[in-house]
Amino acid sequence: MKLAVAFLATIGATAAFAPAANTVARTSALNMVQQLDLKTGQSQLDTSVVDRFNALPYPDDKVLAEYVWVDAKGECRSKTRTLPVARTEAVDKLPRWNFDGSSTDQAPGDDSEVILRPCRIFKDPFRPRADGLDNILVMCDTYTPAGEAIPTNTRAIAAKAFEGKEDEEVWFGLEQEFTLFNLDQRTPLGWPKNGVPNRAQGPYYCSAGPENSFGRAVTDAMYRCCLYAGLEISGTNGEVMPGQQEYQIGPCVGIDAGDQLFMSRYILQRVCEEFQVYCTLHPKPIVEGDWNGAGMHTNVSTKSMREAGGLDIIKQAIYKLGAKHQEHIAIYGEGNELRLTGKFETASMDEFSFGVANRGASVRIGRDTEAEGCGYFEDRRPSSNADPYLVTGKIMATIMEDVEVPEIAPLNRAEA
Repeated sequence: MKLAVAFLATIGATAAFAPAANTVARTSALNMVQQLDLKTGQSQLDTSVVDRFNALPYPDDKVLAEYVWVDAKGECRSKTRTLPVARTEAVDKLPRWNFDGSSTDQAPGDDSEVILRPCRIFKDPFRPRADGLDNILVMCDTYTPAGEAIPTNTRAIAAKAFEGKEDEEVWFGLEQEFTLFNLDQRTPLGWPKNGVPNRAQGPYYCSAGPENSFGRAVTDAMYRCCLYAGLEISGTNGEVMPGQQEYQIGPCVGIDAGDQLFMSRYILQRVCEEFQVYCTLHPKPIVEGDWNGAGMHTNVSTKSMREAGGLDIIKQAIYKLGAKHQEHIAIYGEGNELRLTGKFETASMDEFSFGVANRGASVRIGRDTEAEGCGYFEDRRPSSNADPYLVTGKIMATIMEDVEVPEIAPLNRAEA
């Protein structure tokens, strides 16, 4: 299900191990004698050993807090600390922390301390507990010891775009596509090694069956983890290219969309770690052949867009986006030129367009929005590896500008 549905709806133990009697041998943490190999979907760590340690109770006065931040490459890093329960009841009670920024390309070695400022708390799905307390995941942004946002702190940039515009109640819904590979990082799930599928695109999208759907267990596990954590995950589906999947985050208000999308990416990577599957957010992981790329389609709706006459507000916002097309393209993800070619459900990155129900346009207006005269629009340009803080902040800044821009003719089916 695409996130459009969520927008419209909101608007109108493994078996017990029993050794034989008198057996004194213990299970090794490694189930095999050899080193862990690159075998997809199967970790050779013995789960019966892992479960022994996971069964140990937590102290009833302490919580584990996993601090998560975004590094210089836009990927999530994390580390854990123990905190008293009282310090985890609200985000403003959490202590700040620090890390070695020289190891993440975020600070020089001779002045390497970067400060982590907690911004958002989620339940930790990887360390559940049964005593009525929750271990937590903490989304953080990054600062110098003097209190200045470091250059890679894109959350701080987005926060300025949203500041003072709370009355707009802007909703974002982010459709995160990703591709699952074997651990060789060359062979997508469902593809033959050193080859291509014997069927073209078509049967894989929203599909069922072992010949069509590859990676459902990974996506379903990620889905449940996000729900447990408290994320506004609204759906998942198999995508057009075999091995490609999608989930949707939102609707979320303002900067919370970026917080939740980044935390969902962290959860996805942790789940893939458990399944021993490689996940990439590259917008065009397979460049040879007729295969779709991967995006982060961004659905947008302000309060005025959801009210009577909202369609005119939506069109004005789209015209403003068109006037700053190249500025948006510049921050909509790396490698996006490989994806935005005008083929495979994309528009060319060289030209801006919009249309009703047109997935070959830069921006799409849904049929229901057109029929009801209000609702939302979908910016289809952001790539799957785009920074959600930059994307949502830039959209907000552009559509809120008080400027006159020329109208743009729609690229609807009749005109296409």
